[in-house]
Amino acid sequence: MNAHAINSLIKSLSESDHVALRNYFHVADTIADLIGPHCEVVVHSFASLDNSVVKIANGHLTGRSVGSPITDLGLKVMRDYLESGDTTPSAYYTKTADGRQLKSSTTILLGENGRAIGMLCVNINLSAPFSEIVQTFIAPQQLRPSEATNETFSANVSDVIDQALALAVQDAEANPAVSQKTRNKEITRLLYERGIFEFKEATLLVAEHLGITRHAIYKYIREFKAHQKTGENQ
Repeated sequence: MNAHAINSLIKSLSESDHVALRNYFHVADTIADLIGPHCEVVVHSFASLDNSVVKIANGHLTGRSVGSPITDLGLKVMRDYLESGDTTPSAYYTKTADGRQLKSSTTILLGENGRAIGMLCVNINLSAPFSEIVQTFIAPQQLRPSEATNETFSANVSDVIDQALALAVQDAEANPAVSQKTRNKEITRLLYERGIFEFKEATLLVAEHLGITRHAIYKYIREFKAHQKTGENQ
């Protein structure tokens, strides 16, 4: 692929394109935080290849920072995209200047009218001690139950509601400040704060489980919303 083809890809980005790129900044931070310090995540902009890096997390891995240029392999990914239209090529292996082995993955980012505007690249340092890499994925032994975040993975909405309800009941009953009189309201509050009532079925299922009416649930939710609004205005 000749230089003219690449130059045709590199055009002034619109404001919408810049916004689209910035929307990937938090994605980069999220991936880097999940995988750990041995994972570098980069957002490149095609507005200028001389300083294409507009976001980088864990840049210590390759010594780069915002304003660094695109790499030779990045240019190859661009060429391959122009030839094949493939926005998500297979992962590949590279080496840094100091000899560290990386496993990398790159995806082409699209903006207005489906035009390529940049790339999201993930580089994992395979030369790091395995124990350090694994440590990132091990929960601290001193992690308290209250610090653990529960998440329900299901293909069925009813299962998500049922499991969230079971957890809310468990939390409410484990709280000595919650009396039998306030139990149902506390369970409803926990579910409300976890967003469960965004599901259309939730109100009916929760009401049936708690042995109260849907109107009681609606009343509790109105109170929670009013309390939130009061807090925001203070």
